[in-house]
Amino acid sequence: MLAATLLLGLRNRPAHSLLICTFNRGTQGLSRHAARTCAVSARAPLSTSCTRRQSEASKIESKTLDVLGTAYATDDWTNTPPAILAKTGRNLLHQPSHPLAILKELIFKEFPTFAHYDSLSPVVSTHQNFDSLGFAQDHPGRSKTDTYYVNQNTLLRTHTSAHQLQLLAAISQGEHNVLMQAKNNFAAPRNERFLVAADVYRRDEIDASHYPVFHQMEGVCTFSREEVRDKIRQATTAERDSRTGDACHSDQVAQMVDATVVGEDNPMQSAHSAEEVAFLVKNMKQAMNDMVVQILTKAVAAQQSSGEVSASGSQTQFPVRWIDAYFPFTSPSWEMEVLFQGEWLEICGCGVMKQEILNQAGMPDRIGWAFGFGLERLAMLLFGVHDIRLFWSSDSRFVGQFSPGRINSFRPFSRHPSCAKDVSFWLPAESTFHENDIMDLVRETAGDLVEGVKLIDSFTHPKTGKGSRCYRINYCSMDRNVTNEEINVVQELVRKRMVEQLGVTLR
Repeated sequence: MLAATLLLGLRNRPAHSLLICTFNRGTQGLSRHAARTCAVSARAPLSTSCTRRQSEASKIESKTLDVLGTAYATDDWTNTPPAILAKTGRNLLHQPSHPLAILKELIFKEFPTFAHYDSLSPVVSTHQNFDSLGFAQDHPGRSKTDTYYVNQNTLLRTHTSAHQLQLLAAISQGEHNVLMQAKNNFAAPRNERFLVAADVYRRDEIDASHYPVFHQMEGVCTFSREEVRDKIRQATTAERDSRTGDACHSDQVAQMVDATVVGEDNPMQSAHSAEEVAFLVKNMKQAMNDMVVQILTKAVAAQQSSGEVSASGSQTQFPVRWIDAYFPFTSPSWEMEVLFQGEWLEICGCGVMKQEILNQAGMPDRIGWAFGFGLERLAMLLFGVHDIRLFWSSDSRFVGQFSPGRINSFRPFSRHPSCAKDVSFWLPAESTFHENDIMDLVRETAGDLVEGVKLIDSFTHPKTGKGSRCYRINYCSMDRNVTNEEINVVQELVRKRMVEQLGVTLR
């Protein structure tokens, strides 16, 4: 749920998912324009590619937009370009040897009693994506500059939390077709516990760790209030017995640093008792600890087998700490960080579910917790993938390195030369210019040939008051070389489209 960077943030990201937000972060340096040859992705000739894009663009201008075989009416909110639509059918999570699919299955195995979903459509309503989760009407995530809209009431989900209410309410609303999409619907037949893995879409910056399509994992776990009361009584009895030496203790799988306090700054909901919140928080944090330790232990084992680290030098303990956070759909809320290879890494967002969501789902007698995180962020770390674009590569040198159920370190293949091109322009008068407009335009024109786009200069003319921007576009293919002349063709098309679509004046 929090699968979103929270959205919420995710983006900025951190793709908090949970929170639905997930997190993707990182920077990549730009190389000099000295090299004459530049690397470019293997694809159709530029002329053919341009013709195809022009044909697809005409569809956007028509009255309907086709997404996964369904036609949707368009309107002034429609801003989903062909390049993004083309990603909706790639289904990376269904390719058994893909790193993201491998990680998804490893996480599914850590939650065997949860229903597992990985085939839900990315097209959702604004109600599902925002309203049902308590997002304010003026939340920036609702903006066309951040979100890909099919039309005003329909969009490509920005986080997996968009399915929370849908899945929780499936039984009460008789949506058995939804329940049947669970890979193991016998595990939690009423969706009282479930995991959702899916692709999510956000307009975003361009660099080695950001991509307009990424993947999140959402987890929701609910309990009947009667069940919680029984467990609290059992825990009280066990604690009393422990003082007389009658109880046995299980080893904790993670070193936990937890100084968080449920209070004014991170409040519990009035619908919950202090005992209920304490139970949910403890249950949630232990589940998160167990999952992270299991996955990171496999990552360390992979490093040992590849000779990257020796057994004596490998990490055996994984300290975890919890940071107070805010999400519209949970309270109290936290972000989880784990110490891995000397760095504190933000793993996920989580918290006690807003009771309004469960009430809407026809489950007023249940309470629960939820978590969410971005799969790419963790997969890049575990598999040693340095560039997020690689996850979308069909190059056998990449896809051939992985196998189902196994975490192993990616062996980089020869990096092709990069090529940097600058573009400077004056903003139009009364401009509504947003940086994500540039990012989308460059991606739509150059595809995965673009490695990064970075603002390198910005100023306002002292006399005219006109604003100026200069962006450096770094072109670099992951799988083949192209000449500087070929890159010039792409760059010229980028410049032309900036004038036509954004109304800027080139300098």
